[in-house]
Amino acid sequence: MADSTYTSGSINFTGLGNGTDFNSLIDGLVDVERTRITRLENWKATWETKNEQFQELNTQLLSLKTTLEGMDTLNEFMTKGATSSNTNLLTAAADADALESTHTVVVNQLATNDILITNSGADSLSSVIASSDTSFTFSYGGQSVTIDDISAGTTLEGFVNLINNHPDSRGLIQASTIFDGSAYHLQLSGKGLGADNQLVISNAGSLAFGAGSFTETQNAQNSQIRVDGFPTSNAGWIERGSNTIDDIITGITLNLKEADPSSVISLTVTTDTDSIAENVATFVESVNVIRAQIIALTKVDDEGEGSILTGNYGIDIVSQNLKNITANIGLGFTPWDDDTLSGDKYSSLSQLGILTDAEQGSATYGLLTIDYQKLEEALQSDPTAVAELFSLEPTGVSRTTDFTFTSLIDGTTMPGDYDIEVVSDGSQIISATINGEEASVSGWEITGLTGAAKGMALRLNNTAAGTYSGEVAVKAGKATEMIDELTALTKPYNKFTYEGGPLAVLQNNYNDIMDSIDDKIAYEETRIEKLERNLRLKYARLDSLLGQYELQQGQLEAALAQLE
Repeated sequence: MADSTYTSGSINFTGLGNGTDFNSLIDGLVDVERTRITRLENWKATWETKNEQFQELNTQLLSLKTTLEGMDTLNEFMTKGATSSNTNLLTAAADADALESTHTVVVNQLATNDILITNSGADSLSSVIASSDTSFTFSYGGQSVTIDDISAGTTLEGFVNLINNHPDSRGLIQASTIFDGSAYHLQLSGKGLGADNQLVISNAGSLAFGAGSFTETQNAQNSQIRVDGFPTSNAGWIERGSNTIDDIITGITLNLKEADPSSVISLTVTTDTDSIAENVATFVESVNVIRAQIIALTKVDDEGEGSILTGNYGIDIVSQNLKNITANIGLGFTPWDDDTLSGDKYSSLSQLGILTDAEQGSATYGLLTIDYQKLEEALQSDPTAVAELFSLEPTGVSRTTDFTFTSLIDGTTMPGDYDIEVVSDGSQIISATINGEEASVSGWEITGLTGAAKGMALRLNNTAAGTYSGEVAVKAGKATEMIDELTALTKPYNKFTYEGGPLAVLQNNYNDIMDSIDDKIAYEETRIEKLERNLRLKYARLDSLLGQYELQQGQLEAALAQLE
């Protein structure tokens, strides 16, 4: 009898049936069935590739956002320089608020700190200056401080360390020693400059040197300067408790180096238009990185075959939203009107020579290009207006004299245009709306409560009874506008609210699809495994039956041979 051996884990064919190779037969049948799995795996791979491309594009969008965050204020985008005619006496720095101008500065005296030194000294740093437990009291800037934990046996060096590290004194004064060649003298210095920071030793306890043994070697005094001839020579000086002064000339920080009342220092403020042009180029190049990536992801070849993300609505959203920002006028900006001499001199990038290359076949097709001649003309004409179009921080403006834009909440009140309507009975505001939404009222002020206007505060200037309507705007540069859009586009998916940026939402959907494909693959794996097992059982029985027939045939042939 033919032998067929099988267990739950394997089935072996003896080959004693009719000589058929059942293993190859079954393997072939199983391979045919596995083509379904192959098709599923290939299908899943396309979703994986799409997700990888989404992730790479999301990374580039975040990189663009980081770049723009480095140029979304006028001080970051607009470089101004301040040149001093005598840098030994004075240097200066200018920010975007500084006007291009020339100033004169005279430095009469520098601000100094208070310094006290003991008349008597100690033989060495290790000399004991406290024979018993004692305390040390001083006043600094009008604040009285007592160090009451000075132990007997404290050395001069130990006292210096105590003053410099004690929580009550370390932020106010600095202790050190001066060696005159034969003795070490204790030196105490106030940490702040200016006449208000006087240091007075009121009680030295039982220390080796008393309060009266300190001599003031440098008095705390204010700096004194004269700017543009003010105050006049007989009217004193402008004083500050520092040698770094940023509150006298708007946008300019003065750094006083040395006093010389006989020298008049000339200070010239200029705008670095080359630096602004470089920032414009960086903006355009950074945006083009995204545009080039999207073009590559969605291109259609000469045969009309699209790429893996051609027609993908998530990519289309990203592409169109970013294009809208570079093509439209700035949020809150208004085009310049020559008749009324109102509006913004530059309200769109096209006015600066920045356009999208629409020439089919061009190497820069679909990318932003810069007409540098036009940009240079704009920079020479009004560099501040150029910089504002890119980097103006959200700024409220009113387009009617009936209202004053009071304030906004940065990050909450959104850039854009707003319609205002206020009703007054002459004694108070009765009602107010911003873009049709009710606003809160307090006195003669109204505040936006909802939506993009939330946090916007306005004052009604005309208090006579009546209904007043008009427009206000929150202006913001293109960098801020694009940062806000990039923040929305790259928002991570929230599985609890089902919200997120378009790429994150698509990635989540695609992950669900891939999970579903994995389930189908697992089902097919189980089905094929079961099919293979059944086939092996089936053909094992057939192999055994054929072996029996083969044996019976042999026996019959032998019996017939005996009858002959």
